[in-house]
Amino acid sequence: MTSPLKSRSDLPHMDAGSVLIFDLDNTLYPAACNLFAQVSNLIGNYVRDTLSLEPDEAYRVQKDYFHRYGTTLRGLMTEHEIDPADYLSKVHDIDVSVVAPAPDLAAALDDLPGRKLIFTNASRGHAERVMERLGIADRFETIFDIVDAQYIPKPEQAPYDLLLARDGIDPGKAVYFEDMAKNLLPAKEMGMTTVWVHTDLEWAQAGRDDPRIDHQTDDIVGFLRTLANGS
Repeated sequence: MTSPLKSRSDLPHMDAGSVLIFDLDNTLYPAACNLFAQVSNLIGNYVRDTLSLEPDEAYRVQKDYFHRYGTTLRGLMTEHEIDPADYLSKVHDIDVSVVAPAPDLAAALDDLPGRKLIFTNASRGHAERVMERLGIADRFETIFDIVDAQYIPKPEQAPYDLLLARDGIDPGKAVYFEDMAKNLLPAKEMGMTTVWVHTDLEWAQAGRDDPRIDHQTDDIVGFLRTLANGS
């Protein structure tokens, strides 16, 4: 059963013209899997090795670039002209076996009409591996990743514009699910229905009380079932 923490609007009616847009990490699998810790360690190693830094200084640079540029990758590209393909292949070389298959999520997606897309700040290869592990890869029409976004991360406006243009999405027919509350705000400004998939991670909380978030839930499968039942 869905556990909405708050709801500011009625659930949208779902039909064949609807579009469900999902962030990937910590949205379609539990944040407790902590894949980000693996990625963060590999990013630190990449910064250390590429810039020939001691571990403590590499960590400082990693976090500085993340906060100033939105991703460490963008900081490295801007200040050091690194090869983004090399970076993405190395920092996403993680063990996804900690993510459990999700047959209930697959069934909930099956019950919903309309198109289904992934919108992630990660790479396509990473998204594909996680989706295969969850058992939901064939439920999605396409993936829009950080390369498609021209390496500009959410919540900057550009990737949202690029996504809608590339895939011909009417924002008024779209529902967007995210674990990072602030990433929902540009989507709402464009006319999407927004759903915050609640986690306790501190860095996901920014923007959580913003009125542009329509719904919140800590049970995405239950929420999707409720959405399907109202269609």
